Amino acid sequence: MIGAFLNWLEHSLGKGPSPDGQSWSEALLGSLNFWGLLEGTHLIALMLFAGTILVVDLRLLGVTFRKTKVSVVSDAILPLTVFSFIFVVITGLALLFAKPLFYYHNIWFRAKMIFLALALLNILVFHGRIQRTQGAWDADEKPPRSARLAAAGSLLAWVLVITCGRFIPYDWFECGKPQSDFINWVQECKTSEKGAVNAAGQHL
Repeated sequence: MIGAFLNWLEHSLGKGPSPDGQSWSEALLGSLNFWGLLEGTHLIALMLFAGTILVVDLRLLGVTFRKTKVSVVSDAILPLTVFSFIFVVITGLALLFAKPLFYYHNIWFRAKMIFLALALLNILVFHGRIQRTQGAWDADEKPPRSARLAAAGSLLAWVLVITCGRFIPYDWFECGKPQSDFINWVQECKTSEKGAVNAAGQHL
């Protein structure tokens, strides 16, 4: 179901009647200058976003800006965090639109989405529960254990998101190459355009 939708998205959506016509996805990927600009914007926005998260998390860990209230640091950083996150999402969706099947069958992309979900869940827990008591420890040089654990979890999750994203372009586990049964299963290589090949080189 998902594979069929992504195949339509990549190869059919926006494609004209001409046999040489391109879908919108193929046209975006084939636009060298715009594609490079899109990737560059995504990376710059991601660096800005990660940098703002780092500043706030280090304050919550009691490592930096210990004499400054957590709320002061957070309020100063939040506009940049929101601004950069919007650009990360928009450019990320555009990159996904250009190669939906590639990303769908990429183990690093799948891992990135899992860690991204965990990072967002951590944010919801922090703002929904831990931050409710911030008034009691806002000025503390070392926030309570729950806040520090949330900050540590945030740093770990975002580092893993960025790391997995960095590995996406590498074809170490590309479908169609000899892989373990586990890798083929995780990436759903059987339903990919390149198929699944086991470690012995046999097509599954």
